[in-house]
Amino acid sequence: MAPEQTVIEVNELSLAKAFLSVQAAANKKADTIKILDLKALSSFTDYFVICSGSSDRQVQAIADSIAIELKEDGYAPISVEGYREGRWVIVDFGDIVVHVFLDALREYYDIEHLWFEAKKVPIPQELYITSSQH
Repeated sequence: MAPEQTVIEVNELSLAKAFLSVQAAANKKADTIKILDLKALSSFTDYFVICSGSSDRQVQAIADSIAIELKEDGYAPISVEGYREGRWVIVDFGDIVVHVFLDALREYYDIEHLWFEAKKVPIPQELYITSSQH
C-alpha cells in the first residue's frame, strides 16, 4: 500500500507543477492553455501543458515566466528547446513538459490531436487570475 501512496504523491506533485505552469502562462496572457494527462500513455512524462502566444516575444515571455515560477518553487527545467526562435518552445521539467507555441504553429502541429487519447485535465478558473507581481 505504501508504494501506491508514493506514486500518488508524485503524481499530485506533477499536477501541482502543471498548475503552476498554467498560472505562470496565464500571467503572460497565454492563449488556450490545456493540460494533458499522459500517465497512462507515456513513460517519459506525466503531463503536457500546452499553450500559445501571438508573437515570438510573447512565446519567449511565457516560457520565461514558467521557468522562473517553477524555479522559484525549486523545480529547475531539465532542458529548454526552441527558445531563440520563439516559435515552439519546449520547457522540460521531467514529470511535466510545457509546450509554448506560436499560434500558427500550434494549429499546424496539432499536438492535442497527436495525443488525442490523453485525458484533458480540468483547469481551476482561479489559476487564470493574473497577478500584478508578475
